[in-house]
Amino acid sequence: MFRATDWFTEEEVVSVARDMIRIPSDWNEPLREKCVLDYICAFFDRHGIEYRRQPIDENRYNIIAAYKGKGGGKTLLLNGHVDTVPAYEMEFPPFEGFLSDGYLHGRGAVDMKGAVAAMMMSLVVCKRANLPLAGDLIVTAVVGEEGKSEGTEALVLEGLKADGAIVGEPSNFDYAIGHRGLEWIELTVYGKIAHSGVAEKGINAISHAARLIQALEREVISKLKERTNPYTGPSILNFGRIEGGTQPSTVADSCKIQIDRRYVPEETVEQVIGEIQAVIDKLSAEDPQFQAKLTLMPENVMNRLHHVPMLTDPDHEIVTTLAGVVEEVTGRKPEVSTKRGWTDGGLLSHYLGIPTVICGPGDISYSHSKNERIAVAQLVQAVEIYVQTAMRFCGLSQL
Repeated sequence: MFRATDWFTEEEVVSVARDMIRIPSDWNEPLREKCVLDYICAFFDRHGIEYRRQPIDENRYNIIAAYKGKGGGKTLLLNGHVDTVPAYEMEFPPFEGFLSDGYLHGRGAVDMKGAVAAMMMSLVVCKRANLPLAGDLIVTAVVGEEGKSEGTEALVLEGLKADGAIVGEPSNFDYAIGHRGLEWIELTVYGKIAHSGVAEKGINAISHAARLIQALEREVISKLKERTNPYTGPSILNFGRIEGGTQPSTVADSCKIQIDRRYVPEETVEQVIGEIQAVIDKLSAEDPQFQAKLTLMPENVMNRLHHVPMLTDPDHEIVTTLAGVVEEVTGRKPEVSTKRGWTDGGLLSHYLGIPTVICGPGDISYSHSKNERIAVAQLVQAVEIYVQTAMRFCGLSQL
């Protein structure tokens, strides 16, 4: 019986993950992800792995690497992002990548340089073992997932093809076949400035913003409880931030409300935006002094695509194959999660039509945390899971 662990060592995959942790790649870095991408290219060069760079901007690019099959099989895509959130105030030096008690520690360890290291090692295993895959195994190391997802957006716009995909976000090897879409929406409510001593001469934007919030609670949020999907959970709207006015003695002439809107696969972007705009229009019709504008927040807006939902048939071959492999490798039947945040899997699934599963090493509770870490044992298991899944999904041209 073939075992990936016969073709690599624990020290190898740990070394790759540690090396990437030691290269900061958050949005505060002048070159963003470039240095860690250059490291990955050098790694592939050393191991004779075919890859190409897909330009994103002046310094940044995606890496599309592949182990080519012999023909006639399905193509499996492994997708992972190499950017991280900033280190913030971590409990230990964030970029040392030190080992302790069976864990590798550091920013990006679990979200998600550990999984990317396992994907890279999966290609090396296939190369070393000369695995006779029938289909191709593709690994994409992408940029920008923690921001606008411009990396995977570029894969979509190029029209990358695959028959199934695994996005390696941390899941403790449970898996998700669906998650909600995401839009960040800003509502700017306009008023008229005046001194508070003659407040009647002004129009208070804060008061009108309060009316808008109440109307959204009544007209939109109350209906969202009825919209739910068994693989994504319910549709939600959250008021995340509000800011308005200049000082207590002045009638506020503007107020901004920032909304996080998570929507289920049965809803559309147009519906999400349209329902909120309809509330604004209704308030404006009732009161000529009410003025508000809806915009999508630029921090969340891609160049051409939206943060759409993901949903894959639970009986699709990529789902059943991966779940079976996980159970064999870990000795535990994986569970289907409905509490998944947004991932690049939404783009692959919705726009490219690639059946996609979210499954990776590590505990999601350590993502973005002050004590981010990943279990070394799960790094090793991830390589085995990805290789074994490729063998079964892509097929073998010979025994």
